[in-house]
Amino acid sequence: MVDNAFKQIREEAYAGNMELPKNNLVIVTFGNVSSADHGRGVFAIKPSGVPYEQLSPEKMVIVDFDGNIVEGDLRPSSDTPTHAVLYKHWEDVGGIVHTHSTYGTAWAQAIMDIPIFGTTHADHTTLNIPCAPPMDDEMIKGQYEYETGFQIMNALKDRGITHQDVEMILVGSHAPFTWGKNAAKAVYNSVVLEEIAKMAMFTLQIHPNNPLLKPALIEKHYQRKHGANAYYGQK
Repeated sequence: MVDNAFKQIREEAYAGNMELPKNNLVIVTFGNVSSADHGRGVFAIKPSGVPYEQLSPEKMVIVDFDGNIVEGDLRPSSDTPTHAVLYKHWEDVGGIVHTHSTYGTAWAQAIMDIPIFGTTHADHTTLNIPCAPPMDDEMIKGQYEYETGFQIMNALKDRGITHQDVEMILVGSHAPFTWGKNAAKAVYNSVVLEEIAKMAMFTLQIHPNNPLLKPALIEKHYQRKHGANAYYGQK
């Protein structure tokens, strides 16, 4: 029986997951979106290995922030422990996405940050998109997906930045993760990350020594969308 108390996050997680194939961010059953309810300490996430066309809100699995299944007949995504760790430590994050999108994953496999080359990138963050270093052997041998959450948090901490400074990261040798205030924003960030990764790759093919975007343009484009006097879009 489906508990109506979880109806909203089930629907948000389902809607987010359906956006992944629509935006060419996944193939077959790769990737997952989750939606959290911090008041109840739970999140809804895609079931493991289920094709997107077979999903429904009712098939989303409800899990607590310790990774325990609260409700659902299906096994949750294998990445569930990563989502659980991040939700437990990031109280302002309501949605998380993991994909193996082509361009973002290529940068992750190269273990390289995505440089800030243009204003499209600066519209979303003033930083290079960070790539977390590959996990050490002991962590890999342990609770791998659980440790991935700490791999992400530690990579940000080591750079002196927070999850509010940049809502996306590459996990070295693995693939991208994004997050946001809700599942829809996390999906949006995944779409943006993939496009930034694609443009950066083409930029380096055209000009291998291309310079980073000048600071004045970084500041201008970020502030016009996110600053105190932002004027992009509608109020």
